[in-house]
Amino acid sequence: MSAFAHVPYPGNEPVLDYAPGSPERSDLKHALDQLRSTELEIPLIIGGEEVRTDHVAEVVMPHNHEHVLARYHLAGPDEVRQAIEAAREAWHSWSRMAWEDRAAIFLRAAELAAGPWRQTLNASTMLGQSKTAHQAEIDAACELIDFFNWNVHFAEEIFAEQPTSGPGTWNRSEYRPLEGFVYAVSPFNFTSIGGNLAAAPAMMGNVVLWKPSLSAVYSNHFIMKLLREAGLPAGVINFIPGQPGEVTDALIEHPDFAGLHFTGSTEVFRQLWERTGRCIAGYRSYPRIVGETGGKDFIVAHPSAEPEALVTAMVRGAFEYQGQKCSAASRAYVPRSLWNAIRDELAETIDEIDVGDPEDFRNFMGAVIHEGAFNRLSEVLERARAAVGVEIVAGGSVDGETGWFVRPTLLRVDDPAYETMTD
Repeated sequence: MSAFAHVPYPGNEPVLDYAPGSPERSDLKHALDQLRSTELEIPLIIGGEEVRTDHVAEVVMPHNHEHVLARYHLAGPDEVRQAIEAAREAWHSWSRMAWEDRAAIFLRAAELAAGPWRQTLNASTMLGQSKTAHQAEIDAACELIDFFNWNVHFAEEIFAEQPTSGPGTWNRSEYRPLEGFVYAVSPFNFTSIGGNLAAAPAMMGNVVLWKPSLSAVYSNHFIMKLLREAGLPAGVINFIPGQPGEVTDALIEHPDFAGLHFTGSTEVFRQLWERTGRCIAGYRSYPRIVGETGGKDFIVAHPSAEPEALVTAMVRGAFEYQGQKCSAASRAYVPRSLWNAIRDELAETIDEIDVGDPEDFRNFMGAVIHEGAFNRLSEVLERARAAVGVEIVAGGSVDGETGWFVRPTLLRVDDPAYETMTD
C-alpha cells in the first residue's frame, strides 16, 4: 500500500536573543570556548569517506589573524574525479528513492540544527567569518533551519503540481532528477547559503559536488557533518573545497555536468555561464544554471522621511556584518533639506559603533573577511581622502594589526558616478 505524504507545514525558526543570563548565551559561550581552543583538521568528504591531500591551507580568525582555527585539505583534479565517480555511483539509488524518504533526511537535519548543532553552527560562523552572535544566529541557525524545512515543503508543492486533463485523458508530469551532477558553489558571507546550495538540489534527487568558499570552509565543514548525522547517504553531497580554477576546470568540462547552483560575484557567474556555453556540445544534457550575484543596493530618501528612522535604516542597512551582504545598502540618495537634518546624528551614530572581536557581545561589527578585502577597502579610503568632491563624514580608518578591521565609513560625494556610488 502507498499514500501521498504531506510534510509538516513549516514555520520560521524563532530567533534567540542571547540576552545576559540566558541559557542560549551560556551555550554559545561554551561552544566558542571549545572551538577556539581546538585546532581542527578538515578533510574532503568524497563518497562518504574522509580524504586527505598533500595540499593544506589554514583557517584563521578574521578578527585575530594569528589564531589558526583549522587546517583544511584542498581538492585537486584527482580528488574532483573521485568525487564525480562517487556522485555517479550514488545517483543510481538516490535518484530512485521516494521523495518523502529523501525529505525526511533534511527534516531531521533541521531538527539537529535547531537542537544539538545550533551553537556549533553559530560559534564556527562567529570565529571563522567574524559574525556577531546575532548575525550568526539569523544566518547559521535560523536561515539554515528554514532552508531545510521550507525547501522540503516547496518540493512537495512541485511534485503535487500536475497538468489538467481533458475528457477521456489523463495528463501527468513526472519530475526526474538531472542525469549527471550539480556543481554547488557557495559564498563566504552566509553559512546557510552553503547548506542551501548543496542541499536543495539533493532534495530533488540530484547528486552534488559542493565547493564552499575557502573563507567559509570552517562552518561549512560542520554543515557537512550535520547532514551525515541526519542520514544523508554517501556520495549524494561531496565536500570538495579547493582552488576555484582547479575545481571548476575539472567539473565544468565534464560530460556529466548537469547543473550549476551558484552564489557569488557577477563577474565569476558570467565566466561560468560563458564556459558552459562553450562546452555545450560535450554535455550529455543541457545544464540548468541557477545563480544569485551581488548588487549595489541603494536607499532613496523622500523629503517626508522621518529623520530618526532614516538614520537607523542607513546604519543597520549598511553596516550589519560589515556590509558584506548582497542586501547591504552601499549608497544613499538624500534630499539636501533632509541631509542637513540628519548629518550630525548620522555621523555620531556611525562613530559610536563598536568594532572588534565578535566574542565580545557589545560589538556591533567584526572584521572584514580576509586580507584581500582589507587591502581593497584600504585603497578605496586612500583614494577618497585624495579625491576632490569627496568628504569623509564618519569613519575612514583601518587597523590590520590584530584583525582585518575597517571602521564603518560614510562618504559624501558630489559626483553620482564616483566609484563608491557605482562599484
